[in-house]
Formats: sequence, C-alpha cells, structure tokens
Amino acid sequence: MRRRLLIQIMAVAALPLFAAPAFAAGEGGSSGGQTTSQCKKGQVWDKKKKKCVTPQYGMLDDDSIYEAGHDLAMAGRYDEAISVLTLAANKQDPRILNYLGYSHRHSGRVTVGLGYYEEALRIDPNYTLVREYLGEAHLQIGDLAGAQQQLIEIEKRTGKGSREYGMLSEQIDHFLRS
Repeated sequence: MRRRLLIQIMAVAALPLFAAPAFAAGEGGSSGGQTTSQCKKGQVWDKKKKKCVTPQYGMLDDDSIYEAGHDLAMAGRYDEAISVLTLAANKQDPRILNYLGYSHRHSGRVTVGLGYYEEALRIDPNYTLVREYLGEAHLQIGDLAGAQQQLIEIEKRTGKGSREYGMLSEQIDHFLRS
C-alpha cells in the first residue's frame, strides 16, 4: 500500500514535466482512410486541410489531437504521441490523459503512465479503457493485486462480457502463467 502511494505521488509530481506543448506527431476517425500514423515523423493528419501538417499549439482542435495521439500510440510511435497529446488545450480530457499514460508506459516510463491513468480516473471513474490499461501497468510492475482490483472495477461497470474485461483478464492469466 505504501509503495503504491509513493508511485502515485511520484507520477502525479511528474505530470507538469510533460504538460508543456511540443512538436511531433497518432484513434483514427473520419479522415477518409488517412490517419496520422501514415504521416511522416513530426506530422499529423489535418482533417480540414486533408493533408499531413506539422502540429503547433492551438492549430488543431482537441478531438483531432486525440485522434492523432491515439493513431501514433497504436502505431508504436510513443514519443510522437506524447508530443502531440501535450498540444491539447484541455489538459483534463480523460481521453488525452489515457493515451499520455499509455504512451509513457509503453516507452518504459510506467510510473509516469500510472500518474496519467490515475488522473483520468479521478475525472471519469467509469472510463473502463483507462482501468484496463492501468491494470496492465500494475502487471508491468509486478502488482497483481492492483491489476485484479481494476478487473473488479471493470466488471462492476460493464460486466464480464466487455472488451476491457476480456483483455485485462487475459493479461492477468498470462501473468499468472509466466
């Protein structure tokens, strides 16, 4: 319990370090098949201009920033995703916080990722995708009980039939077998 609290404090303390706007370039939306993951490094897909552009603070709306950040994160371009997601005007958007957490975690900064996930859940405790990713982060640091707690929370909100429940349950099973 004390270790988890220390991790959360460290992660929350690190949030301001990554909240400044930066350049770079990731959940595709209605871009007519084009997504940020197909743009060259340092660019994102601009739906209005229908082309890849270099992002700048205030240039894109938060939904476009979210889509670009998601696309990049899913393409494994985590540092670019972080750079794009930090351009969001609404620093408290749980979707943005979720993919900042995801990208930091997959870049090896699990503690920082935990902080973003916790902040997203503070804003929206019913965001089960965050809970799935948070559970995976707990497994990365060897905290089986923390992962199981997130699985219980997902089940309370969506039942055992949800994608998030199935994915985290599978990860827990894999963790227990290894």
